Amino acid sequence: MSGFRMDDDWLVYCQSPSRPWFQVPAGAVDAHCHVFGPGDQFPYAPERKYTPCDAPRAALWHLRDHLGFSRNVIVQATCHGADNRALVDALTHSDGRARGVATVRADVGDEELDALQAAGVRGARFNFVRRLVEVPRFNELEAIAERLGARGWHLVLYFEAQDLPEYFRFFSDLPATVVIDHMGRPDVSQPLDGAGFELFLRLLEENDN
Repeated sequence: MSGFRMDDDWLVYCQSPSRPWFQVPAGAVDAHCHVFGPGDQFPYAPERKYTPCDAPRAALWHLRDHLGFSRNVIVQATCHGADNRALVDALTHSDGRARGVATVRADVGDEELDALQAAGVRGARFNFVRRLVEVPRFNELEAIAERLGARGWHLVLYFEAQDLPEYFRFFSDLPATVVIDHMGRPDVSQPLDGAGFELFLRLLEENDN
């Protein structure tokens, strides 16, 4: 462990996971995973709203091989903010078996974007979950989304279902391919024909991106 203390309501990741009963297909990709720290090498962001246990790249490679996956898509963890060093470190030590989704600020420079792309980043995550981040302004995101879309990057949107009405139009107008994070975090206590899920389906049906 690093000098950062894990939050009391967090658990240490499983050190000896079981294998699935089915065999993962050859070439399968774990399409959403994280690396955390180690905090003494890649400090957690001062503005973070949670502190996890360290779970560095070596632990991720072990899990990947244990489960039978061939590749990873590593998504920048919220607790690291826009400091993508832990992500880049994992990508550059993946032997070409990983791609990344970074977190970037609206004022990120082209030089930093070039470096992220060279390391294997192909997307950026926009986080709208208020319990995890301070939600950025739409106008700031519109400017960076245009630049990222021009690079061929996709945008990962992380939001909670109850907030979709507020974000629906903004999401629809994004000039890039969109990936919905965590399946849109639906309220599973609500029916499939309820207003919340119907709006989510509209988002998918009405937008080609």
